[in-house]
Amino acid sequence: MSTYIALLKGINVGGHKKVPMAELRELLTKSGFENVQTYIQSGNVIFRSSEKNILNLERQIQKAIDSHFGFNVSVLVKTRADLKRIFDACPFQKEKKQASYFAILHNSPPKDLVKLASEKVYEGEEYFILNDCIYFYCATGYGRAKFNINYFERKLKTVATARNYNTMVKLLSLSAEK
Repeated sequence: MSTYIALLKGINVGGHKKVPMAELRELLTKSGFENVQTYIQSGNVIFRSSEKNILNLERQIQKAIDSHFGFNVSVLVKTRADLKRIFDACPFQKEKKQASYFAILHNSPPKDLVKLASEKVYEGEEYFILNDCIYFYCATGYGRAKFNINYFERKLKTVATARNYNTMVKLLSLSAEK
């Protein structure tokens, strides 16, 4: 059995794609996952499974949600080691890191697409595209940023979902082997 973290994109935002966490935990437990935990309402799920294929896990979770709730959501599954590697690779110094966002990518995009996407510059905003994450910092906060995750998904030809520093810390803590 391995521990995984599923990151659901775009649920419970602005009254759309409502997924109650208790119902999601029950659904995923009935789908064969073990020790299912959720963290806040934005679609963070920690679980254990004997399945080793990440794509199979993503498809299984997507199918269960679509079948039960009636809509499709993007699901990114990472191992705890993947999430820790992403967290540790953040290029920002401590103060900025603690105020940064991690836009986790489904896969590492080719270097030519990273170069193309990196041409977009916003005053007062910093980002780095490293492997399977965009590390983003904005002094005025994420809600006021011009940074647009959809732009990067299109340019990098992949799916992304963002989590803030505190959520990353909590997911790493909740997924630690006990």
